[in-house]
Amino acid sequence: MMRTPITTYPLLLLLLLLQLLQFQEVDTDFDSPDDDMEEFEEYLEEFHRTGPTRPPTKENVKRRVIIEPGMPLYDREYCNAEIMRKNVYHKQRCVTEHYFLLMQYDELEKICYNRFVPCKNGVRKCNRSKDLVEGVYCNLTEAYEIPWCRYKSFYRRGYVLITCAWQNEIHKLIPHTINDLVEPPKHRSFLNEDGVFVIPP
Repeated sequence: MMRTPITTYPLLLLLLLLQLLQFQEVDTDFDSPDDDMEEFEEYLEEFHRTGPTRPPTKENVKRRVIIEPGMPLYDREYCNAEIMRKNVYHKQRCVTEHYFLLMQYDELEKICYNRFVPCKNGVRKCNRSKDLVEGVYCNLTEAYEIPWCRYKSFYRRGYVLITCAWQNEIHKLIPHTINDLVEPPKHRSFLNEDGVFVIPP
């Protein structure tokens, strides 16, 4: 009798194991704080969701955008590591771009009440930060489906452009999307009174 080594068909074996696992019930009865369990269940629900994307919440924005000091922002692998760690995706697909900001959430939320400026795409109105913010811009370079997303990381220090949305539960505006992180020109005198960059005559 001829035997086939398992290593000859690793993909086939993996597919068979995945089919078996689909029919097993997931045991969620483990020791974990209620908040962590609720967040995990929301993550699973959003991951398998097929309808429209749910509006952002304060917690989602904090989890997906705000970063703490730690890993150097200049690190070439920053985006690949953080996007995977923070589960940044859109309906099981890679996001084409993303921003991580080194700032407090409360400061980001205050930007929603700043003056409007043009967004980078010129279509919508954005709110711009008054102060410079450090962050990382992530641009998708490989793949379209998770977990094979690969990103190029760009360190930036500039003004944050955001869109905001009204959240009924807390009755206030919250950040919706980060539109851009605009590096300022060399001369700050190029800012007009509305905070828009202008080219001098």
